Amino acid sequence: MDATSVYGALDPERDRNSMSYSGTRIAGSLPPACYDAVNGKDSSPKRRRTQENGAKLDESLPIITVDIADIPGGGQLHLLQCGTEFSIQFGDDELMGSRDHESEKALARMTQERLVQRDGNILIGGLGMGFTLGAALDAWSQTAIITVAELVPKIISWANGPLLHLFGANLTDPRVRIQLADVFDVIAHEKDSFDAILLDVDNGPDGFIRKSNDRLYSADGLEMAYAALKPGGLLSIWSAYSDDAFAERLEQAGFCLDEILLPAFSGSAERWHNIWFAAKAGA
Repeated sequence: MDATSVYGALDPERDRNSMSYSGTRIAGSLPPACYDAVNGKDSSPKRRRTQENGAKLDESLPIITVDIADIPGGGQLHLLQCGTEFSIQFGDDELMGSRDHESEKALARMTQERLVQRDGNILIGGLGMGFTLGAALDAWSQTAIITVAELVPKIISWANGPLLHLFGANLTDPRVRIQLADVFDVIAHEKDSFDAILLDVDNGPDGFIRKSNDRLYSADGLEMAYAALKPGGLLSIWSAYSDDAFAERLEQAGFCLDEILLPAFSGSAERWHNIWFAAKAGA
């Protein structure tokens, strides 16, 4: 499903040449409907992504552990399968599911919409199940360069194995560069290099998977991201929750900020995901 059909016309009055932060804006969604929780648990939006969808879960299907990946520095990710659906879990928390992914796609699409050009140098932090990458390939031109920094080697192996049906030929697209690295290190070594940096490495602006990821969202980390962007470039960050203190840090780092709320799944009227679009000055 195309993200536009879910979210409708997103901010048609937005002035692309004058981005100023005036609080959170809500993107349109379809009318609310009745949805079933997949996991049947109460969950904090700050610590897990919603697993809700309009389709009911077939409870007769077993949940299979397809593989386990070690995270550099400690911890593990589990790739789970239930019928035709897949989930990447960290402990009891779902980081990414194959069922609901429209906001991850919107991260790339809405970033490109805010830029003047459809070419350029793009950095994506986190490969996940490839939804942001796929949307970036659709959004940017054939001359763009899209680098994906992925820390966990097995995530790349899953993309070429049990999750290949989700990735298709995206990893072999000539525009794509897969870099086995911490996205923080990639950002720290660049200056005036990227037209856009897209981050989806945690559930929001705090080090959930790795405590060291806090540095990405710290004042120093945001200043590094600002320096790594070309004038007029965008830092776009996906989150399962809002964070006013983080929005303030973005502005203190010099960014011109726009925050958008998107339905956590198609038709959701209660669960929301956030994307911060932080623009560097210049054109």
